[in-house]
Amino acid sequence: MKLKTLKRWLLAAAFYNILFGVYAGLFPQHYFEFAKMPVNPLPQLWQCIGMIVGVYGLGYAIAARDPIRHWPVVFVGALGKILGPLGFLVGILQGTLPWSFGWILLTNDLLWWPSFYCLLLAAARHHDFSLSSVKEWIADLRKVLR
Repeated sequence: MKLKTLKRWLLAAAFYNILFGVYAGLFPQHYFEFAKMPVNPLPQLWQCIGMIVGVYGLGYAIAARDPIRHWPVVFVGALGKILGPLGFLVGILQGTLPWSFGWILLTNDLLWWPSFYCLLLAAARHHDFSLSSVKEWIADLRKVLR
């Protein structure tokens, strides 16, 4: 994908995340009703998740101006879009989430995987990331954390 197209995808992700944040904040029970789940006893938790998703949207909007430079924002977003479905699978395996809850993964996570992957690949090529540079980054991180 061309960088201009990837920027548009990132703007679309920003728009979607902000909309989802508003939706979850204003209607914290709606998705649970849609998924035919029991009423959420703590709607504030869903509203908090909506707030976090909305803030990610602001980050994506900022990163869309120069996604190669702001690749760490895209990276953190990609991690969330990978860890969300993994958390869902854990919920399925533990029997704490119904399959119907998974519909949200299509629009919150899976839809964005190709564009985030392509953006991160473009950033890696631009910044000439290699295994040795990743090892150096990890070593630097360890120094900071000590």
